[in-house]
Amino acid sequence: MSRLHNNMAVKPLHNLDHVRSSFNLATSRSDRSEIGQFLTPVATARFMSSMFESGPQEVRILDPGAGAGVLFATCVETLIAQENHPISIKVVAYETDSTIMPYLEDTLKRCQSLCLRNGIKFQGTINCEDFVSAAIAETRESLFVVPGERFTHVILNPPYKKINSRTAVSRMLYSSAIEVANLYAAFVWLSMLLLEPGGQMVAITPRSFCNGPYFRKFRVSFLRMMSMKLVHVFESRMKAFVEDNVLQENIIYHAFRGLQKPKSITISTSDGLDFHKACTISVPYDRVVYPSDRDMFIHLDVDSIDADPVERMKCFSSSLNQLGLSVSTGRVVDFRARKYLRQFPQLDTAPLIYPCHFANGLINWPVESGKKHNAIALSAETSDFLVEAGFYVLTKRFSSKEQKRRVMTAVYDPTRINAHLVGFENHLNYFHKQGKGMPEDLAKGLALYLNSTVVDQYFRLFSGHTQVNATDLRKMPYPSHGQLVRLGAYVGDTMPNQEAIDSIIEKECLNCGQ
Repeated sequence: MSRLHNNMAVKPLHNLDHVRSSFNLATSRSDRSEIGQFLTPVATARFMSSMFESGPQEVRILDPGAGAGVLFATCVETLIAQENHPISIKVVAYETDSTIMPYLEDTLKRCQSLCLRNGIKFQGTINCEDFVSAAIAETRESLFVVPGERFTHVILNPPYKKINSRTAVSRMLYSSAIEVANLYAAFVWLSMLLLEPGGQMVAITPRSFCNGPYFRKFRVSFLRMMSMKLVHVFESRMKAFVEDNVLQENIIYHAFRGLQKPKSITISTSDGLDFHKACTISVPYDRVVYPSDRDMFIHLDVDSIDADPVERMKCFSSSLNQLGLSVSTGRVVDFRARKYLRQFPQLDTAPLIYPCHFANGLINWPVESGKKHNAIALSAETSDFLVEAGFYVLTKRFSSKEQKRRVMTAVYDPTRINAHLVGFENHLNYFHKQGKGMPEDLAKGLALYLNSTVVDQYFRLFSGHTQVNATDLRKMPYPSHGQLVRLGAYVGDTMPNQEAIDSIIEKECLNCGQ
């Protein structure tokens, strides 16, 4: 999930689950079902927003079935929390239900206030009109019509309702060559037409479009126009919208507007809204959409997850507690400690370590890129941010979805940096022994283990989000003390390359099995 860089960022959303519950109590389930309206829980909305990758500086968000506005609000929240946040955000929301309009307007105002407090230009529009009719007008090509606005982001929970073939909506869609059996597919189809090239879409819809003849044209158009990268599958049919008794199997998916297909698709699963417990696997694209399949079925068979990393990890049965080690999140939150940060080290400073200081499994400090500070002032105000110099193992807390590795580790070696104290920035986790450094051979062995491919594969199986949290690292299995010491002997002044690391780990596994 995306991090929040200040307490203000949660204010637009802190009561939206209460709004959803209150609205559901004030309206009948049959009325909501009649229009296909199922409001998105905040936990789901935040998970959906976390799927978006960093994008342009000028953001235009479309929410075509806004409800109370939780989806675009979490999207705004996520964008503001990014390190390189946008300079402007525009939201265009569509909603026809007049009873929910006051809540929607209030959410938009909260987003505006949040953006203003963070120095981001904001513009919000609520269109109280039918999205299908409006979108067809915006996307219809004509010599006499100027093309409508295109969006960088679309986030949607469309209405789940069959389309009566005799209605005006059906005729409009058919005349635009959009042949669908359900309103949710129409919303998605029109939304992808409104995306600019490279634009991103995150949607939660029924899974029914993934196969079968009724959704073939939609599926073919979607897969040809969009590049699907992430899919989340709910193991329980009833828990995505538990208050609405929705029996549809729902999935969440993230896709880009573009022709080039990825080599693999990330598939995650959770029982319900416990996204932090999600199981994740990367599957080759041609195992999800078979190249020879003219119907372009989307195969999401997560039961075929390769268990090999689990089997290989069985030779490492220790825990951090058994090793006498702990892992914590870096104490220095740079935007809160800004006045104490220094670009380069001085006499009255301590080293400040960021992810940018990682270099081939070790810490390269200082760096002269100018993008990050290298030091923090020594003072009474900063003393709680620092730890005694020693051997620490550091991991990056955030890894983008494009990176080959999720778990990226480096050793902080005090013999390479002349300092009595050190600060670890909040984007890092650090392994320690009762708040201090650990023996050198233990640190090097732990870093080599965490940098292995099998650990990365194992972490991907059981982590469903983009953060490498301290909690996740605590739950991992670890080598015994003796195994770590043996592994540490392979690390000298440099960390072995990936092939050598994996060979060392494989050898340790073989020795364990004998």
